[in-house]
Amino acid sequence: MKVEEKGARSEGNQLLARIPADLADPLFAHLEPVDLPQGLVIEQPGEVIEHVYFPTGGVISVVAMTPDGDAQIEAGLIGREGMSGSMVALGTDRSPHQTTVQIGGTGHRMAAARLREMMREEVLRKRLLRYCHALSVQTAHTALANAKLKLDARLARWLLMCHDRLGCDEVPLTHDFLSIMLGVRRAGVTVSLHILEGQGLVRATRGLIRINDRAGLERMAGGCYGVPEAEYARLLAA
Repeated sequence: MKVEEKGARSEGNQLLARIPADLADPLFAHLEPVDLPQGLVIEQPGEVIEHVYFPTGGVISVVAMTPDGDAQIEAGLIGREGMSGSMVALGTDRSPHQTTVQIGGTGHRMAAARLREMMREEVLRKRLLRYCHALSVQTAHTALANAKLKLDARLARWLLMCHDRLGCDEVPLTHDFLSIMLGVRRAGVTVSLHILEGQGLVRATRGLIRINDRAGLERMAGGCYGVPEAEYARLLAA
């Protein structure tokens, strides 16, 4: 089955751009463009997922947290390569995690109920399930990085993942937000950024991190970066 790039119709979402041509028209007919401002919560723990979002810009975080919200850490990162609402694609209607826009952008959304109906089509269902698998590989490597890497290496990996999704060298984030995503104190983020800056890998200013040496960040992140990205390419390139 031929797969066509949708260009302006997908407006930058790589998952939508890989939808087979004969499924594109009915799928796009049910998508609506939306703004995704920083801080927007699109899924709450335990609540029914009403919409699935396909970002065309910005970054969305899947955040695992305790019931009281005192402890939280990023478990997954979503950008223009994918979609929110993986639980919908997997056959359930809610998630134990919170999903929040971390870096503001734009995207498209579809009612979750409509997506369930459209996933009766086997080709679309397989495509979205492949993405869910790639996201699960990313989550597993995040757990590996959290357990085995020093904080500066974890930060390097995380910046690489944001760089992949933003397509530019400037990442607009504060130290406070980074501390939540990495599950550490703000002081730890500051120290790690100073380490990266000292090696010439990044330049941090108020609310903004500029990536100067991507290859150096990759070396620092080691084997915890690259496997999920390769798995995404393997599963969704065809």
